[in-house]
Amino acid sequence: MNKHSTHIDDDLLAKYLLGEANAAEQQAVQEWVASGDEQANYFHHFQLIWDQSKQLGSTREVHPNDAWNRFQQRIQDNATRPRIIQLQPSRPYRKWLRIAATVAVLAVAGWLVYHFTGRGMQGSEMMALRTQDNVLTDTLSDGSIVTLNRQSAISYEKTFKGEVRAVTLEGEAFFSIAKDENKPFIIHANDVTVKVLGTSFNVKSGKEQTEVIVETGMVEVSKETHSVQLKVKEKATVYKDQAAPVKQENIDELYNYYRTKTFVCNETPLWKLVATLNEAYHANIVIGNSQINDLPLTTTFHNQSLDTVLMIIRQTLGEENVQIERRGQQIILK
Repeated sequence: MNKHSTHIDDDLLAKYLLGEANAAEQQAVQEWVASGDEQANYFHHFQLIWDQSKQLGSTREVHPNDAWNRFQQRIQDNATRPRIIQLQPSRPYRKWLRIAATVAVLAVAGWLVYHFTGRGMQGSEMMALRTQDNVLTDTLSDGSIVTLNRQSAISYEKTFKGEVRAVTLEGEAFFSIAKDENKPFIIHANDVTVKVLGTSFNVKSGKEQTEVIVETGMVEVSKETHSVQLKVKEKATVYKDQAAPVKQENIDELYNYYRTKTFVCNETPLWKLVATLNEAYHANIVIGNSQINDLPLTTTFHNQSLDTVLMIIRQTLGEENVQIERRGQQIILK
């Protein structure tokens, strides 16, 4: 197998996660995952569904070869039909091929949809979906609305049957939660838990930190034994290497850009806007002069091209203060 290939055998990934891969197979998987962002993202989301399935169980048996053949046939039948596929939690497995047959990852028209069969706790049916270069809005069974940013994923029960409404998030999403005082809504992101009754807020999870910003209502953000309460225009940042969430005032609305197509700056430092522009436009903008790094901006950009945004930044901060230079794909502000 070429370790730099975009694709890898899902059987091998399942065997690797089960701990039954030999030394050569383990090395092959590790080298493939390390070979690029696309490979790492694929593996990470495969593992996300895998981890979710470990919490679910059933005593029913499935013939591994038949299940795997049916899955391969479904891929061929649905390759040209973009849709969200209903998920059912996985059952316990004895062999890695049986796992590969029931925990599957299907790439369909710009967003990955995960599919695994079986019967979970109390017969609950699971849904999972992922975005690539698109933003996706989905309405959950309780009426809550979730807007997924690019390169993000969530998994959740099709119908919330327990005492809580729980979802698992990877990446970034804005939540508008339907109020239900008897059934809290809980988001798991990395090792952070966000608990709400009815409110709207943004959650962004990354490798080093998770950030929660409240737009309406109140939420509780916790990690291990530490928690903070957030109100409107407050945010909490939870760092990977710290136990306690850090609570702060939130003075801008940049977090909303993927949902509103608007960049709202309120005394926002230039470096922060640049970071958001890089994310939104897939750009490579760098600040080449440390003296302009913290220059504040108070302005709004609505659905404008990157060139227009950069021109307005220069005019707002003063053409004598900011110069724009292009070197190939890189844009330098200095």
